[in-house]
Amino acid sequence: MSRLGILTGLQVEADLLRALPRQAPLVACSGADAAHARAVAWDLVERGAEALISFGLAGGLAEGLNAGTLVLPSEIRLHDGSLRAVDPTWREAVQERMKGLHPSNGRMACVPLVLETLAEKKALADRSSAVAADMESEAVAVAARRAGMPFLVLRAVADPWDAVVPSPILTALATNGSLSVFAAAVELVRQPRHLSALLRLARDGHRALAALRTALNHLGSLDPP
Repeated sequence: MSRLGILTGLQVEADLLRALPRQAPLVACSGADAAHARAVAWDLVERGAEALISFGLAGGLAEGLNAGTLVLPSEIRLHDGSLRAVDPTWREAVQERMKGLHPSNGRMACVPLVLETLAEKKALADRSSAVAADMESEAVAVAARRAGMPFLVLRAVADPWDAVVPSPILTALATNGSLSVFAAAVELVRQPRHLSALLRLARDGHRALAALRTALNHLGSLDPP
């Protein structure tokens, strides 16, 4: 069995992976930093990973893709416009075990920075034909190609196409992927207009994490076949 390496952006995403079997994968969290994600993904390879997964939350780009929708793409679009296909056999095996959860198989777009406006989301959707976006999948794809190993992406939509991550959350994110509630509260006091967006993100983010937890329960393991 190949040793699995899983890259997440947030600690709360990594925490979900504790439910996996005792032969736990290598898990690393890069924070909301695409450059750091590249270094962390390669570190997983150097620590012995033989297959890589990008796992966690994503921003929705396609209309109708609601919060909590799982995304299991067949390919990802790097921010330079090139496409990378995930391992098809691995993806098909995961999809088969996720019957009933109805994951989207639409393309995932990779971004170097968090999309902060609806205009940025629409522009990315138009030029990429992607249904969702994240910051870690490119790092996983690049490391996998460099090491000659398979990779997979499993994500859930936290902020749909008509919502964005409010700036108090971005301010409160640490480089290790943890979130400082105190820092977010301080920023919210300074910018109270973000309260409704924060409340929506809390609700939608909970749905996305619940969807990922359900997917893991169905799968039992993320290991490649």
